[in-house]
Amino acid sequence: MRSSRWILSVAVAFSLAGPALADELQMTPAPEASSDRPARGMSMDKVEATYGAPSRRVPAVGEPPITRWEYPGFVVYFEHNLVIHSVGAMS
Repeated sequence: MRSSRWILSVAVAFSLAGPALADELQMTPAPEASSDRPARGMSMDKVEATYGAPSRRVPAVGEPPITRWEYPGFVVYFEHNLVIHSVGAMS
C-alpha cells in the first residue's frame, strides 16, 4: 500500500511537470580579425593613419581608460592607446 502511494505521487508529479520548453539562440562565431576593421593591438595613430579620422570620438572612461571611436561601418574600443576590440556596426 505504501509503495503504491509513492508510485502514484511520482506519476502525478511527472504529469503535472509537463514538458520543458526553451528557445535556442544559434549564432555563428565572428572572425577574430577582419581586414575591414582594425586588429587587436593596433595603436590609435595606426588606426587613424589606416582608416582616417573617426566620425565620433567618445572620451575615455573607467580604469583602465577605455576609449571608443565610431566609424561609419564599425566601432573601435581602445585600452589606453591600443585596440582591444573592433565590431561591425549594426544595421
